[in-house]
Amino acid sequence: MFLHVGNNKNIRQKNIIGIFDADTATISITTRRFLSSCEKRGEIEAANEEIPKSFILYEKEKEKRVCFSQISTAALLGRSEQSGE
Repeated sequence: MFLHVGNNKNIRQKNIIGIFDADTATISITTRRFLSSCEKRGEIEAANEEIPKSFILYEKEKEKRVCFSQISTAALLGRSEQSGE
């Protein structure tokens, strides 16, 4: 199954490591450093140009990737549960 994370971007659910709230997760300096290092390595992508509400950490071809989404974590969880039925 795939999870639609916005703007025609789909991620295979079995590859998702975690879904995080962009506002609360980025309070931590550790998370900000992690995201900064991912950006430097070119591992960041965006599902849209809007201000992100969440980000998804997932694996693609044995590499870790981060996708920012304008969809909230609650909405993504709901989509995930619906597609898992």
